[in-house]
Amino acid sequence: MSLKDQHIIIFSQMQFDGRLESTNYTMAKHLAKDNYVYYVDRPYTWKDYLKFRNTPEFDVRKPHFFSSSNSLIETELPNLKIVITPPVPSINMLPEGPLYRLALKLNQLIVGNRLRKVIKKFSINNYIYINSYNFSFPTLHKLINPDLTVYHCVDPIIEPYQTKHGLISEDILVKAVDLVICTSKELRNKKALLNSNSFFIPNAANIGHSQKALDPDLPEAEILAGIKKPVIGYFGAIERRIDYDLVRELFETNADKSFVFIGPIDRYYIKEEEYAAPNLFLKGPVPYELMPSVLKGFDVAIIPFKKDEVSNDIFPLKLFEYLGSGRPVVSTDFNDDLKDFTMDTVPYCKNAKEFSDAIEVALQDTDVLLQKRLEVAAENTWEHRITEIKDLLRINLDKKQM
Repeated sequence: MSLKDQHIIIFSQMQFDGRLESTNYTMAKHLAKDNYVYYVDRPYTWKDYLKFRNTPEFDVRKPHFFSSSNSLIETELPNLKIVITPPVPSINMLPEGPLYRLALKLNQLIVGNRLRKVIKKFSINNYIYINSYNFSFPTLHKLINPDLTVYHCVDPIIEPYQTKHGLISEDILVKAVDLVICTSKELRNKKALLNSNSFFIPNAANIGHSQKALDPDLPEAEILAGIKKPVIGYFGAIERRIDYDLVRELFETNADKSFVFIGPIDRYYIKEEEYAAPNLFLKGPVPYELMPSVLKGFDVAIIPFKKDEVSNDIFPLKLFEYLGSGRPVVSTDFNDDLKDFTMDTVPYCKNAKEFSDAIEVALQDTDVLLQKRLEVAAENTWEHRITEIKDLLRINLDKKQM
């Protein structure tokens, strides 16, 4: 029997109103279709409180920061509520050690007290707790006593600000929970060394949203206006994962094509003014609602991720978003497992030469290949993945209650 009518607290690393669609919040929305979900927004630090106080995101949260009786934000889904916690001290600058761990206990206590008040207010007696990649709060669940504890691991920890404390915290978290769900096989294999009850359930896509790109009446996004065809496009965050050397070789050796990157730019890895070419367009982020019209303007969609020591841990959401839009897709061979899910619809390239050749082939697309991509996308929807997640939660909850 699948999971239904359960209370689920999801403590997430991703904010509910982030610029890009996230695995964390998408999972929450799907679980809320037949369960009662409380999505705990990533707590603001005091540094965030000062930095973002003149932003729309701050204004949305402001009435809820310091009012335990008014800590919830309603959503368009009746069963999904957003929990806003008080700001917590900024502690990441502390060195790893006893002082940091003591400060972390204080932060967890602040958040835990807010959650206890929400639980009491709604008379929630039995509930599942899912830590969705918020490894910075590794033992928060011990303050609220849930029936089942879960860690949802969606990415490797690689950024310097994460690794400083996160590697230790995540190990503590993995060992402390009842169940670990990972979005790549390699992540599952690593977490299983610490918790044998670890499972692999990959990312998926909102295919219904992606397929809007197939609507003949949908206009292409205005952000692509005036850009010469063919457009070779990327939709997503422009950050550490991208192989910038490969991309540079692509736009230098394919001068007849326009390379368009749509998404927020992490200037730690790339500065627009230093990474430029006549046929390269870094257009910045657009709302997720515009994704179909953006993808419709792509002649080929690309995933130019670099292959490194953590690339097998990455299972990108955009892969199935691309396929669901019907666009031809070309990728680097950063994760060997992806071939098992795409059924020969995506070439996985070892170098820029192979990538360029694959783009040329993709530009000769056919209706037969389009239909095959749509069939692959249909097998990798969030509906499929959430069924797997709910079944796994149900099995483990039953075990705990035996």
